[in-house]
Amino acid sequence: MSAPTQYRFSFGPWNISEGADPFGPQVRATYPHEAKFALYKPLGFDGVQFHDDDVVPDLDGLSASQVEAKAKSVDAMLRNQGLVAEFVAPRLWFAEQTVDGGYTSNSATDRQYAMDRTKRCIDIARIVGARSTVLWLAREGTYIREAKNARVAYERLQKAIDEMLAYDPTIEIWIEPKPNEPTDLAYVPTAGHAVALAHAARDAKRVKVLIESAHAILAGLDPSDEMAFVLAHGKLAGVHLNDQNGLKYDQDKNFGGANLRAAFDQVLVLEEGGFGRNGEFVGLDVKTMRTQRGSPVTAHLKNSRELFLALVEKARTYDLRRVEEFRANRDYEALELYTLRHLMGI
Repeated sequence: MSAPTQYRFSFGPWNISEGADPFGPQVRATYPHEAKFALYKPLGFDGVQFHDDDVVPDLDGLSASQVEAKAKSVDAMLRNQGLVAEFVAPRLWFAEQTVDGGYTSNSATDRQYAMDRTKRCIDIARIVGARSTVLWLAREGTYIREAKNARVAYERLQKAIDEMLAYDPTIEIWIEPKPNEPTDLAYVPTAGHAVALAHAARDAKRVKVLIESAHAILAGLDPSDEMAFVLAHGKLAGVHLNDQNGLKYDQDKNFGGANLRAAFDQVLVLEEGGFGRNGEFVGLDVKTMRTQRGSPVTAHLKNSRELFLALVEKARTYDLRRVEEFRANRDYEALELYTLRHLMGI
């Protein structure tokens, strides 16, 4: 299914994931990391989401010149494939120094490691042509609230953001909120928290927000409302569309796979808000089912993109005149029936 000119799509190489989990044997053969990039264009994707060590593996053990050389080779590969680096995010949750958080750690040495790693990430982003870095604040939180001074933690986050902005005068910082996992309670759990940090930054126009559907659901919120809130503040730089079956672990199900109506609401908000018209990517963060055989498995990416585009058509044929009449008459029963019939094609 071809995409409307307004939309282009991205995913990260981790979305073509390995076939193992902590509870059973491997069900899919490992697929070479760099071979994944040849799959993008045939699937209808133009953008690549990166972590810093997706671009430069084992970067902590490399010199600055080695990091630069590897990043340049990836940049050349992207150009040869006709791909664009959407963003590069610092992976700050595997290193020993970030077990208790990076920017909010109680250890000054560990906080400095996090900032140094982030600056190297920004350097990598610049080399591969990405205009942004994403902060998924994975371990910036606690398992017990007495473990850290929360006010100081937020001040440290703000200081870290300002230091990133000062380090590179052009980079954009996209904050990706999530309420939990791997920490029990995260410090930036919702879009509102991210928007507040953005507005307080030294260069607020360069600090934006990335909303993931499943993360909003894990916070007990509606993803379309989170997107609408950020759009109202002019801060929605990216989305990671997927789905989530309740308040469980972060499942990264196919977009619309658990709640088709909620998926439609997200597409409707993005359509009405003009998302994509300034070059923003529709990012997918979806994993194939644990039981799926094959290598590589890409149906989950293809299917999620196809469903998004089908819902775009549903959004564009949604009779807004009728919707406004239902609203004016406060006839929400009729509005709900109309919406469900429209989705069902009856």
